[in-house]
Amino acid sequence: MSDIRNSAGANTPDPLRILLEASQVAAEYSLDLDDLLEALGSLIRKVVDYQLFAILLVDDKEELEIRYSIGYRPELVRTLRVELGQGITGHAAAHRKTIVVNDVRNDERYLMALDAVRSEMSVPLVARGKLVGVIDLQSAQLDAFGDREREIVELIGSRFSLAIDAALLYQGTVRTNQTLRVLHEVSRDFSNILELEELLESVAGVVRRLMPYDAFSIYLLEEDSQTLKHYFGARFDERVQWSSADLGQGLVGHAAKERRSVLVRDTDDDERYISAVEGIRSEVAVPLILKDRVIGVVDLESVRVASFSRDHEQTLGLLAPQIASAIENARLYERVADSERRMLDDLAAARHLQKHLLPERCPTVEGLEIAARNYPATAVSGDLYDFYEFREGSVAIFNGDVSGKGAAAALYAALASGLLRNAARKHREPTEFLQAANRALMANHIESRYLAAMFAVWNPARREIVVASAGEPPPVVRRAGVIEALHIGGMPLGLFVSPQFEQQTIRLEPGDVFVMASDGLHETENEAGEQYGDSALGETIGRLADATAEQLLEAILEDATAFGGGGELVDDRTVIVLRAQPVGA
Repeated sequence: MSDIRNSAGANTPDPLRILLEASQVAAEYSLDLDDLLEALGSLIRKVVDYQLFAILLVDDKEELEIRYSIGYRPELVRTLRVELGQGITGHAAAHRKTIVVNDVRNDERYLMALDAVRSEMSVPLVARGKLVGVIDLQSAQLDAFGDREREIVELIGSRFSLAIDAALLYQGTVRTNQTLRVLHEVSRDFSNILELEELLESVAGVVRRLMPYDAFSIYLLEEDSQTLKHYFGARFDERVQWSSADLGQGLVGHAAKERRSVLVRDTDDDERYISAVEGIRSEVAVPLILKDRVIGVVDLESVRVASFSRDHEQTLGLLAPQIASAIENARLYERVADSERRMLDDLAAARHLQKHLLPERCPTVEGLEIAARNYPATAVSGDLYDFYEFREGSVAIFNGDVSGKGAAAALYAALASGLLRNAARKHREPTEFLQAANRALMANHIESRYLAAMFAVWNPARREIVVASAGEPPPVVRRAGVIEALHIGGMPLGLFVSPQFEQQTIRLEPGDVFVMASDGLHETENEAGEQYGDSALGETIGRLADATAEQLLEAILEDATAFGGGGELVDDRTVIVLRAQPVGA
């Protein structure tokens, strides 16, 4: 920067040179406000002697705040706000006229900054007919500022006023663009966060990008108690937990009750303020409103007086609906997740109980080896099977499949299980058993529910199986190496009052195999849409001539799983394998 001197080398500055250098400096730092104010202070220091120097700019509350200073205590810079008309500086701003006081002890308007100060000069900065701020100089010397100093500072100020105004506009534009960019990011990012704790932590980080704070809190309204519960808090980057607040209690409660934001410049002057954090001097609280319903409050606090502006309040107001929507989604997800966990716990308990409805083991029967297995498509199964042993040594085998799957089908299966046991005690002929079972289910008729079933009775003395079907897939039989599917007619139970059923009698010699399975096995599909069916089932049985009933069962289940590509079951799957044994086995 060139030295301001006249051509004769005297200390009297040349006004033209001053204007030229001021214009050059203002142009050089035109968009960087901080650098611009520092350059202004350095330029004035070259031509005017002072002990205290400050540039005060008008804030959004039409008050003056120090934006650049030399010689002031840091705490004074942080907290000082000057109203228009207050003090010498405020009078200069209010009247837009330079004020020079040669002895501040004789001027009641003086606001003391330093005991040693004797002279003060305040020069207003005006651009486009609008007050931008004030240049304020203070000196320990009496009569420190005369006409020459006033003229110099006014000349410099006239050139810097427009530059400062432009820098403020640019700063505001940058801040607005940043805010809009962050708001756009928020709308995208918040929608992807469904864990409430993670979301609130993200909100705190987003708000910090937009405005500084020393303490951050989010309170959520508990509708039953009408209490604002403190859900998330951070103070100087440390997590904290504070007490809840009632509606109308404190600034947070007031914001929620009145459904409007609260901005407090100095908490010491607001009787509504309730201290939760030591040293807090300013606060802004904005209600979170969703569909005309208050769900909470976002609250920012600072140890500085007037730390938050109307711009901050408005920015939070723009952000609040997105925060409210994201919080509501996260809370809904949390409730759904809790419900799902409870449901899974209930289903696990139901599955445990359901296992007790199925036989713990297959019975030991003369001349017959039995293996059975049930796999549910969900936590509980709509398939069921059972064995009913009779005193003369015969045994009945029941296999059933409730329409649908899941909890409703499992409950219907539990209902049917007891009714079927009662029918089996009275009816040993398969068709009679199915008729009795149908009557019992029709007496307990449930809309859109029915039971496909198969009932077979093994007579060891005659080595015969008598079997009847009520809509189940055909059983597959291997006798003397020949595979066949027994198509037996019959309607599912629980649909019609008097259905007709067929039964067949099959003799089994040692090594012969009889397999019954639910449609969950038969309807297993491969990638081509082909079903496993009785054909594939017959092939599996046919190639394992010497396998035990348990080995056959395992092979059938493995083959069906491989056929379906190893994916999750679409329907419940039950398989029962009967393999004839020699007499006495």
